[in-house]
Parts: sequence; structure tokens; C-alpha cells
Amino acid sequence: MNGNIRVGNLFGIPFYINPSWFLVLGLVTLSFGGEMAAVFPQLGGIAPWFLGLVTALLLFASVLAHELGHSFVALAQGVDVKSITLFIFGGLAMLERESETPEQSFAVAIAGPLVSLALFGLLTVLGVSLSLPAPLTAVVALLAQINLVLALFNLIPGLPLDGGNVLKSIVWKVTGNPNKGVLFASRVGQFFGGLAVVVGILGTFNVIPFGSFWTLFVGLFLLQNAGRSAQSAVVQDVLDGLTAEDAAIPNSPVIDENLTLREFVNNHVIGQTQWSKFLVTDEAGCLVGAIAVDDLKSISTSLWTETFVRELVKPQENLTTVRPELSLLETIQLLEAKQIHQLPVVRENGVVVGLLEKASIVRLLEERASAKAA
Repeated sequence: MNGNIRVGNLFGIPFYINPSWFLVLGLVTLSFGGEMAAVFPQLGGIAPWFLGLVTALLLFASVLAHELGHSFVALAQGVDVKSITLFIFGGLAMLERESETPEQSFAVAIAGPLVSLALFGLLTVLGVSLSLPAPLTAVVALLAQINLVLALFNLIPGLPLDGGNVLKSIVWKVTGNPNKGVLFASRVGQFFGGLAVVVGILGTFNVIPFGSFWTLFVGLFLLQNAGRSAQSAVVQDVLDGLTAEDAAIPNSPVIDENLTLREFVNNHVIGQTQWSKFLVTDEAGCLVGAIAVDDLKSISTSLWTETFVRELVKPQENLTTVRPELSLLETIQLLEAKQIHQLPVVRENGVVVGLLEKASIVRLLEERASAKAA
């Protein structure tokens, strides 16, 4: 999975660590360890660095708890969680699909920041109420602050942050269109990303008293991912406006079951190399099944004039079909889920509209883009 290292399962969810996580773990350990050594000189030997490592691990445990918050709410909605990955910028819970309603989408998005806020409250109470050694009190206070920052940062209303998903769900609720929500939240994410880049550059060169190289790095991350989300939303909005029938191939490979094999070969096979399989219909144009050109090898050519296509047809029960009115986005999702490259488009009464392929979808989108550009 993109170079990520699988380290096990959490509540049945595959758990991965990106190699960049080890870099951050080392930097955070050195940073916190150095602070511990400076603030608490009574700590000797490797004790400050050990506390730095523990703090770094607890930091990532907080990030993990944040992602589990998203995951548990998604699972409660019947949405599978493919994985949780820790990487340089925190964590990412990969969901199988989008929530079905804007309210459910809002619940998944807000769950992570709420977990972080809850940890902030809990750690703050523990730090105040427990009589811990000064170094441990400092660790608890630092973790509380980190969870507060984690919650507030993620509530920035721009994708790919949680606040962007919250904003997306609100726009989805208002407009009734999830893609408009994604597009709007992506544009806001691009704004904040651009702002972070400017602040990071000015801060790095001491033009302003805040901002740093890390601010610049985070801004570039937001810009890149928000841009991808925006592009995806535009494509999905186009796909939602098209149907499977729109992408059905003109002159699709459809033949009548009453053709003899000789007629089939002469009229549809000889001289063409595009199709290796044909849909077969009855006299009413209803789908019966399919026949592959290779199936002809099972019948002697001397018998082709007296053997009919219907005798070699593989029944339609073995075929996955789609209705003409199905959105093109859902059609593509079905192609991906079934790991197939083509689908017969069939009306409710069984009449065949044509065959749809991934290539025909691409052609349709290219034609639409060219028409729009013109």
C-alpha cells in the first residue's frame, strides 16, 4: 500500500505506518528530549530522551485515537474502514465509501476533533488533579495542548481537513449535491493552503514574526490535496449528470439468436477485430446471453450453416447488466467493484440498449470536454 508498513489490526481495521512517520518520530523525540533536558537538569543520562520518545509515541497515540473516532462512527453507519495510516502530517482513515446523507457525513467528520477535544479535557483534569513528578506533569500538559491544537487545526474549514468535511456536509445539506459540497470545501482548502504558503515563506525569511518552513510545508500539502479534491468533484459532477445509456457504444456488438453460425461469421466476424464477444438477443430484442468468437471452435465449420447462435449462447444469468438510467458515476463504481471492463446496458423490460466499456466512457467525457471548450 504505497510503501506503507502494515503493523497489525485495530478493532479489525488494518493499521499501517508510512516510512515518513519514523522521521517525525525521531525529530519529535529529539525535540521533546532536548526540552526535557533543559527544563529538568536533574534528569540524568538517557532519561530526558526516553521521556521524549514516550511523549512522541503518546502524541501519535492521540492522532490514532482521532482517526479511530472517525472510523467508529463510519462503522456504525455501515461504512467499512479500509485502513488507518500514520504519516508525516498525522493520520488518515480510508473509508470504503461516502456516507449516505449529509448528516451522517457531518457525524463522521466531527468525530475526530471531538475525540481530540475530549482527550484535551481529560489530560487537563489529570494534570491538575494528580500529584505527578514535575517531568510527568509537563508531559501530560504538553499532550493536552497538542490534542487541543490537533482539534482546532483539523477544524479549519477546508479540505482535506476535518473542518473541510464538516463544511462539505453543510453545503451538501443546503444544495442537495455532495459534489458541490466537495468543490466548495476544496476551494476553501486551497485558500487556506495558499495563505499558509505565503505565511510560511514570509516567516522563514523573518519578514513577519510568525510562520516557518513547516507552515510552508503544510500549506503545500493543503494546496495539493485540496486541488485534487476539487478536480475529483468536477469530474464526479459531470459523471452524475450522465447515464449509462449516454456511454453505450453506437453499433454495439449485438446479434440475433436466430442467426446461423455461418451468417454470424460472415456478417459480424470476418473483417473486424474489435469484438471478441457479442451480446445475443431474441426476436423482441431482449437479452438472452452472450457468445464469444472462440466458442465457434467447438463446432466444425461444416456444421455452421445448420447450427444457430442460440445453441452456443451462455445465459444472461452469468452477465452483470446495468439499467440505462443509472448514473455514469455509479456505473464506473460498479465496473471497479466487479473488476470488469464492460457492461451490457439493458432496459427494465430486457431490451438491450448496447454495450458500455471503460473506453467508451473516456470517449464520452473527452467529447463533452471538447464541446465545452468549443
